[in-house]
Amino acid sequence: LTKLMTAYMAFAALDSKQIRLDQVVPISTYAWKAEGSRMFVEPNKPVTVEELLYGVIVQSGNDATRAIAELLAGDENNFAVLMNQQAKRLGMTGTNFKNSTGLPDPQHYTTARDLAILAKRIISDFPAHYKMYSTKEYTYNGIRQPNRNRLLWIDPSVDGMKTGHTESAGYCLVSSANRKLANGVERRLLSVVLGTSSDQARTQESLKLLNYGYQMFETVKLYSAKQAISTSVVYKGTSREMPLGVNKDLLMNVPRGMAAQLKATVEKKDTLIAPIKAGTE
Repeated sequence: LTKLMTAYMAFAALDSKQIRLDQVVPISTYAWKAEGSRMFVEPNKPVTVEELLYGVIVQSGNDATRAIAELLAGDENNFAVLMNQQAKRLGMTGTNFKNSTGLPDPQHYTTARDLAILAKRIISDFPAHYKMYSTKEYTYNGIRQPNRNRLLWIDPSVDGMKTGHTESAGYCLVSSANRKLANGVERRLLSVVLGTSSDQARTQESLKLLNYGYQMFETVKLYSAKQAISTSVVYKGTSREMPLGVNKDLLMNVPRGMAAQLKATVEKKDTLIAPIKAGTE
């Protein structure tokens, strides 16, 4: 699951033009000799950033992950420092990274809440790159490996995200589904399951959680984007009043059947003085 952060940082570097998908990455001996899950990269054999990302996301390759870390920060220790800085920016208060792969270390830890924050930000910040997580299998160096997220085959609404397994952490899965509801609204849910005893258990428990969320809760739209919800007096302007609203649809998840009990009010705290641009908070 650590590889979610490795991928997040690679996606950020791609969007900032720091690296390119077609960029060829040298493979160090350190990356090549990574233990555990592997993509089977080799020194002196060309491999692109895009191939490495599929190796990280689909094949969970520790060798590919180390190669990404070295590309972005020179070595894995430097990359772990950057990972922790990013985690702090995202509000992941219960996390500390010591490496890019998630191989066990006493000072390497996270929480279900923090993983949910990270998964949500991958989906919202990098929607174009997030599509990689729905890839069911990937072949590199003549070796085909399936995605370990079995939910991709079981539930067509599931389009990610990442499995994990070590002896200390057990079998883990961060999953995401996007289902169209009866009212036509699409609703995405995230599930984080940690510490189960088997691959089958993490799959079943994740599906139970997703189904529970869709069955027992509903999404209610309180206000539509750009809708005039209220007005406020404006001083020193050509008009005495201006409309107030929200920049995007304001949605709320509530227990099923409770929507009718929702009451929304607008509270205005500040005096508005012209000029005021549209979209000002």
